[in-house]
Amino acid sequence: MARPAPQDVKSVLLVDDEAQALKWFARSYSDEFTVLTADGAEQALAILDQRADDIAVLLTDYRMPVRNGLDLLLEVRRRHEHISRLLMSAYADKDVAVAAVNHGHVDAILEKPLDESLTRQALRDARDACQRRLRDQQLLSQRDETLRETLGFLAHELRSPLATVSGYLSALRNRHQDPVEGQTDVAGLSQQRPGEVLAMLEAALRRTEYAQSLVTSFVRTARDAYHADGTASQTASDLIRSVQEGYPFDGGEAQWVETVKSHDFTLTGQRDLLYLVLCTLVKNSLLALHAQPPAEPRIRLVIEQEDGADVIRVADNGPGIAPDVLGRLTREPVSTRAASGGSGMGLMFCQRVMTSLNGRVEVASAPQGGATVSLYFKHRDGEHKHEAMP
Repeated sequence: MARPAPQDVKSVLLVDDEAQALKWFARSYSDEFTVLTADGAEQALAILDQRADDIAVLLTDYRMPVRNGLDLLLEVRRRHEHISRLLMSAYADKDVAVAAVNHGHVDAILEKPLDESLTRQALRDARDACQRRLRDQQLLSQRDETLRETLGFLAHELRSPLATVSGYLSALRNRHQDPVEGQTDVAGLSQQRPGEVLAMLEAALRRTEYAQSLVTSFVRTARDAYHADGTASQTASDLIRSVQEGYPFDGGEAQWVETVKSHDFTLTGQRDLLYLVLCTLVKNSLLALHAQPPAEPRIRLVIEQEDGADVIRVADNGPGIAPDVLGRLTREPVSTRAASGGSGMGLMFCQRVMTSLNGRVEVASAPQGGATVSLYFKHRDGEHKHEAMP
């Protein structure tokens, strides 16, 4: 069962061996809090086993038969760390209670008899502290999940350029020739056509630089995930420019790409993940165009608005996507290139990134060919919009 949202965790569990105290507390505070009661430590732990996810505050008396309140709070701290722990104590128990606070076992002490107004405020503060802890835990969990997915995707994406570099290096090794006698400071490489060796070296360098940019993007993503002052905001056109400059295009591939901009907008955070997303979409378009080359291959990177939403589109005039595959692309790891080893991880990664930004991915393909992947960014009120540059 899904865990409740942090703001929905607000129940208070009172533990006291006096039945009248339980009834009075429930009657006094149920107008503001969902009050649960237990007459001892064992009953409290049984309730927590069933409903810990709903409980924000545990308030317990110190002196109880069988097991005292401090022992209970220590057990709760170990088993349910999100719950705020409050201890009620009489004056005679004050030294024990203060020591418990100093050692971090208890969040606060309420002196008996309870003052209603002070108790009410203490419960509010304890509830709010619990909800803050849950939000922090949720954020850390989301960040960890993002980093795990990004690392898996990065490993997947690095295989292709590294395999290509390895292939070029193997080819160069096979073309190595022993130096001419007396010219040991000159290395020899044979080539089948003029410029072949230089072209291999340049292609290997481009892919190495691209692989390095992917690793750099991941490192920045990992750093920014745990720092509030993450990557500075940049515009959508800046992001597209980075992709055009950083992607390892072969031959005349870079000439196939054109940018169409009727609008521009600010990307707040996650810049490096979006860089990986756009590189993935460009790569998919290039593979489609090479699979069935049209007369004039073309990839359009479009920035525009649609119904108030900011959109980046990557469109190509390749063979398109089969209808039976199209509807599944953003829901499951299915590939348009399964026969050649495609896994479908790329588009699923794009979907996860956009979902984390409260956006979405849509894929369209016309019967006559061509495919368009649209990245929709949630409109934020008050966010600065940029007019398209002439």
